[in-house]
Amino acid sequence: MKIDNTPKLDFNNVLIRPKRTTLNSRSEVNLEREFKFPHSTYKWKGVPIVAANMDTTGTISVYNVLSNVKTLTCMNKFISLEDFKTVKLNPDFFMVSTGISDANFENLKSVMREVDCNWICIDIANGYISSFVDFCLKVREEFPNKIIVAGNVATREMVEELIIRGKVDVVKIGIGPGSACTTRLKTGVGMPQLSAIIECADAAHGIGGFIMGDGGITCPGDMAKAFGGGADFVMMGGQFAGHDENPGELREIDGKKYKLFYGMSSDHAMKKHYGEMAKYRGSEGRVLKVPYKGKLIDTILDYLAGLRSACTYINAKCIKHMPKCTTFVIVNQQLNKYFVK
Repeated sequence: MKIDNTPKLDFNNVLIRPKRTTLNSRSEVNLEREFKFPHSTYKWKGVPIVAANMDTTGTISVYNVLSNVKTLTCMNKFISLEDFKTVKLNPDFFMVSTGISDANFENLKSVMREVDCNWICIDIANGYISSFVDFCLKVREEFPNKIIVAGNVATREMVEELIIRGKVDVVKIGIGPGSACTTRLKTGVGMPQLSAIIECADAAHGIGGFIMGDGGITCPGDMAKAFGGGADFVMMGGQFAGHDENPGELREIDGKKYKLFYGMSSDHAMKKHYGEMAKYRGSEGRVLKVPYKGKLIDTILDYLAGLRSACTYINAKCIKHMPKCTTFVIVNQQLNKYFVK
């Protein structure tokens, strides 16, 4: 047993300190960013925000909204090839997601043969198992030019392993921070999300790769902190749920309207897609009643406006500059004693 005494931070433990700025208007901030990846031959330009590949957010209807503002949608694993064939999608603004079984690999090959898409997301809850890196390398060998995202992990050594040996372009960061995730409660495993982003970004950038912060975003300010901490992309689930465009029945309870949002490792999701929860595993997700929010475009525009405003407070002309312009101030008094000498 070992104890790491270094304090670890979550979004609610810090604020971003303002500084003198030469930006006089939010309109001067450019939220689009262009990427050249370490393994893929593609270049990508857009706003590096991603809807999570969950049943209620990783959908074609969500893509229809987010692609108009040049943000990405990671499609959930249960969208069929037939579903993809019914619509024409911009290959730059959606991801095909997959698990790591042999059946998943065959399905991925079938979809990618028929669907024009530049992104693949290899997604499992525990990115530390040895077969995960092997699967990532197999996908790279099959699709040498695609932009490959893989996760989830929360420590620097696995980021380096996935980029160097797994030939991954973007590593997805987050063990248990999502609103619908109960991994930390069920297993005691996790890492505060802001520190995970800071440490993993340092590891990825040192070898020419990128990271995607996945989970823990509750407001535009959290997203600004994630980018300020070094995230290249930010993925959200719960904040993109509860809208007209999200699937599911609109329910009314005590005069308030809700839509369901649930974790993909929840008992609800397992029974929906597989008929039952396997006896050897337990539910690591919860079902949430998300207050009805109206149209999705209003939410994404609110987040983009918050990002622009954050940039004007720290003199960052674009998202790429945010880490260099960000100074975090510790606001949790219990943590201050570790930092103040």
